[in-house]
Amino acid sequence: MIVKATTYGWKIIYHRAHALLAAQLAGQWRHQDVPVRLYETLAAISHHDDLEKEWEEDILTEAGAPKDFTLNSDTDADAGVEKLAELAKNALYRGRWVALLISMHISRLNEPNRGKSSKLDKVLDEQLQNQQRWRKELGIKKEEVDAAYVFMQWCDRLSLILCQQELPDDERFLEISKGPNGQRYDIMQHRDNLVTVKPWPFQEEQFTVNVEACDLFQVKFESNTELAQALQKAPINVLEWTFVKS
Repeated sequence: MIVKATTYGWKIIYHRAHALLAAQLAGQWRHQDVPVRLYETLAAISHHDDLEKEWEEDILTEAGAPKDFTLNSDTDADAGVEKLAELAKNALYRGRWVALLISMHISRLNEPNRGKSSKLDKVLDEQLQNQQRWRKELGIKKEEVDAAYVFMQWCDRLSLILCQQELPDDERFLEISKGPNGQRYDIMQHRDNLVTVKPWPFQEEQFTVNVEACDLFQVKFESNTELAQALQKAPINVLEWTFVKS
């Protein structure tokens, strides 16, 4: 989950909600430049964090605060190997294209940890084998798959920037990442809170996206159960961003 400290406690955005925001952004992309198999790609984007089940997991730091996803340790990574394998397998329910993109996402995030765990290495090897097989079975070029994944990664990154509230002050630009065409994109928030991206990659000249967040009015929790219960009872507010071409 994505955790932001507030003056009253914490603001929490679930990872699945962040993925849905990424899919909203993907759906706004300029129609003539969308990757192949767009709707399946949107499904992969919206479901790429389906392994996260915050109410059922260890979501507390040693200090008793909600644990932001960036604080995961090597122990968390080891415990998550089976979850990764399950995510890759379950993605097949939506088809090989969705499974292929999610498998590539698993590889990108976890290949830097190769060699730290034999179980993880086995899962990573399986991903590479599956990716090669699915590309062949689908009859699609690697370049097209790579472009679709870069598109997915770009939308994921932009969603994280918004959810983590990383937009700079004073109308300064922040790099998002390179898009599927190799072009670098930057984001900036105006003083009136309208947001723009340069160069403009979207179909419409103005649109609004949103994500739901939970507000916790308690700083410290004694157990995962207490925090999970607080999250399920917490008031929810909708965070919105309006994008404009400028």
